[in-house]
Amino acid sequence: MVKYSTEFKLKLVTAYLNDEGSYEKISHQYGIKSTKQLRIWVAAYQKFGIQGLVRTRNQQIYTSSFKQSVVESYLTSELSYQQIALKYGLRNPS
Repeated sequence: MVKYSTEFKLKLVTAYLNDEGSYEKISHQYGIKSTKQLRIWVAAYQKFGIQGLVRTRNQQIYTSSFKQSVVESYLTSELSYQQIALKYGLRNPS
């Protein structure tokens, strides 16, 4: 079962992007325990649009060379998991 629907995520992201409050205020208002989750949703929405908020059921298969370049990029830069994920078009930072 999905914890948060796409509509719910979009509502929070839209509220943030429309300057209806800070990450902290909106997270607290809608019962999200951590602002980190909202930050991830906003970044995904800004990079991929609504598709960044949709949970997919099919698993993407990545080549070993792609995986290696992602890991090397992480190790040689000071980017976070989320920034690396967005850089390489991955919707899930983990």
